[in-house]
Amino acid sequence: MAQIEMLPDEKEIGHWTLNYIPASGGRYTGPLTVTNQRLLFDAQFNTSAPGALRELMVFKGTWGYIAIPKSRIRKVDVSSSMLKKKVVVTLENGETHTFDYGMLSVQKIAEAINAR
Repeated sequence: MAQIEMLPDEKEIGHWTLNYIPASGGRYTGPLTVTNQRLLFDAQFNTSAPGALRELMVFKGTWGYIAIPKSRIRKVDVSSSMLKKKVVVTLENGETHTFDYGMLSVQKIAEAINAR
């Protein structure tokens, strides 16, 4: 991930490389950094139909980089099956953002997202 500018009193909680499925659709692979204030995702590979990345919020002018303030998060759900484990984040406007970690456990990701 490109060097991120931390906000005042912001501290990194965890870092994972996973798949991100935005509310607008698509599927992107890249690193997710969770801090005590934000979720930061750097979409490095588009693994879905091209063009959906334009729907993402662009942060500081970098292509495919999003920041979700934790203050906007209303619900964090964990979904697990034998081969697919994911965290679904719902924002105050009902928009959902899915972080898919494949067959690996998402428990620490969910805990980091819930931590303030």
